[in-house]
Amino acid sequence: MNERGSPKEAGDSIRIGFIGAGKVGFSLGKYFAEHDVHVSGYYSRNLDSSKEAAIFTNSKYYEKIEDLIIESDTLFLTVSDQAIGKVYSEIQKYNLSGKILAHCSGAMTSEIFSGISQKGALGCSVHPICAVSSKQTGYRDLSKAYFTIEGNDNNQLLSLLQKCGNPVELLSSEYKIKYHGAAVFASNLVIGLYHKAAEMLKACGLSEEFSKKALEPLFLQNCNNIVTKGVVSSLTGPIERGDDGTVRKHLAVLEEEEKTLYQLLSRELLLVAKEKNPERNYEKMEEVLKNNIL
Repeated sequence: MNERGSPKEAGDSIRIGFIGAGKVGFSLGKYFAEHDVHVSGYYSRNLDSSKEAAIFTNSKYYEKIEDLIIESDTLFLTVSDQAIGKVYSEIQKYNLSGKILAHCSGAMTSEIFSGISQKGALGCSVHPICAVSSKQTGYRDLSKAYFTIEGNDNNQLLSLLQKCGNPVELLSSEYKIKYHGAAVFASNLVIGLYHKAAEMLKACGLSEEFSKKALEPLFLQNCNNIVTKGVVSSLTGPIERGDDGTVRKHLAVLEEEEKTLYQLLSRELLLVAKEKNPERNYEKMEEVLKNNIL
């Protein structure tokens, strides 16, 4: 904290402490340490977890949460979404003046830190648009992650992430849930689509192992095209070609739920197709995709 007892200005050296020593806490702590950010250490209800995280990040572990709070300027509550409110209620009895509190939930806002301004502190949510799947290696993926910050951190964490080399933008709290939904579309729901495609191959009489692996080159190449060329340039297939005959044949053999999913996603693809080929007439395709849907 600075001489006025208020949160440090962006660019001042800070000490970051973590409450919670799971995958996100491990990964962020290691990532910050790798970028010469002072990580004060970890507190966890599981002492072994905090010790492990401290060793991994060359920092300290704390047996008392109050000691971590005293020795940190910024506190990351890297616990489950359900536990954020409980942890905040627990630490409110300590002196939080001049500190920044942050959580990493993609769906929750900084409003969970109710009354924080009256304590002379700031609250925000800091979310990496990245799937952190491993304690030991997750920090490596953070180097490629885009971040959003919602709430108010006096630009300190914004500046910190930018110095680490991450693209970062501010997000209004009113859009947090929709923002999280977008991330689910690009990650979790893609898994659902891949699983559905593999199940459809199995229904064609192909072996389970073949069905799981056969789509891999197609899937990976398509993902690579999207990130290197963009969505519009990557689009191929019957929707883009305006091949309503093939689309009609697909719909004729799909189960009802598959048909609904196919049509909904194809209508989204049609928007991309029109952008790619503004001179092409897609009226027949529009007619096919609007029939028998929901």
